[in-house]
Amino acid sequence: MTRQLTAIIEKEGDGYVALCPEVDVASQGGTVDEARANLKEALELFFETASPEEIKTRVHDEVYVTHVEVAVG
Repeated sequence: MTRQLTAIIEKEGDGYVALCPEVDVASQGGTVDEARANLKEALELFFETASPEEIKTRVHDEVYVTHVEVAVG
C-alpha cells in the first residue's frame, strides 16, 4: 500500500529541512533531493514502527498548502 503525503522543504543554513505536516515527521539534507529522500526514509520508518493507534492519532487527512498575503512593516 502507498500513500501520497506532503513534503515541505525549505533552506536552513547550509542545508535543507523537509517536513511532512500530515504526520509531523521531519528530516534534513545537504540538497533538496537529499532532504526529500531522507524524509521519505523517515516516513517509511515511522509507518513500519508506529502502532496502528499512534498512526491513527498522528495522521491528518486534510493538509492545505497555500499562500497568505500579509502587511509587513
